[in-house]
Amino acid sequence: MSTIEQSVEARLVAAAPRMPTIPATLSYDRRDPFAVRMTFPAPATLEGVEVCWTFSRELLTDGLRGPEGHGDVRVRPYGYDRTVLEFHAPEGTAIVHVRSGEIRRFLEATGGLVPVGLEHLHLDLDHDLAELMRDAC
Repeated sequence: MSTIEQSVEARLVAAAPRMPTIPATLSYDRRDPFAVRMTFPAPATLEGVEVCWTFSRELLTDGLRGPEGHGDVRVRPYGYDRTVLEFHAPEGTAIVHVRSGEIRRFLEATGGLVPVGLEHLHLDLDHDLAELMRDAC
C-alpha cells in the first residue's frame, strides 16, 4: 500500500457556500512523504469545483498541540477534540473544524506507512531530478 485516504467530516465556520458540514478527504502518498492533502468536494467550494490543499504532515501534527502555520494553511487546536484548519486564498478564507481524533487516526496511519523522521528514505531523488531536467529542455 502506498497511499492512505480517510474521509473526515469538516464543519464549515466561515467564508463559503451554505453547507454547515462537508465531507472532506485527507490523503497521504508515500511518494510525497512530507505532504498531506485535504480535498473538498465541488459543492463545498466557491468555484463549484473540487479543491485540494497540500501542506506538510508536520504542520498538521504540530497544529494538534498549538497554533501553527503562517502561510496559506494554518492549524490550531480548538476546545475539546476539535482542530481548526484555515485555508487562505485570494478569493477568501475558509475555516473548518475537524475532530482531532479523526486527524490523529489519519496521522497514525501515515506513520505506519512512513514513520516520522524517515521520510527522506522514501524520496526518489534520481527520478525527481530526471523529471526536473526533462522539463528544463
